[in-house]
Amino acid sequence: MLEQRGRQYRRERVGEAIKEEITALLEGELGDPRIALCNVTEILLAPDGKSARVFIHVEGTKDEAEETLRGLNDAMGYIRHELKEGMGVRHVPELTFILDRSGQYGARIDELLTRIKKRKK
Repeated sequence: MLEQRGRQYRRERVGEAIKEEITALLEGELGDPRIALCNVTEILLAPDGKSARVFIHVEGTKDEAEETLRGLNDAMGYIRHELKEGMGVRHVPELTFILDRSGQYGARIDELLTRIKKRKK
């Protein structure tokens, strides 16, 4: 039980470190013009630590978001290399960038709830 808690804590720490490093890269070092203004919203690290899903929120249109995702995937090798250097680890998880649409879902839910309230009056 205690061993499991230790692994979970380590996974959370590694996920947070990856988030900080990628955020720093997005803020300055990636010079790809395809990458729009974006930020990392969440990192989900696999239990074995060999892969991670990186949720990205992009400011802008749907086309800009898709283009940003393409730019990030093209820069994957550079990003993993920089993570390895910045974190001082031997192995960096395989990254998968995913557009975070939770804000859009939240707005849609709010819109539907507002409609329901208006109908009840």
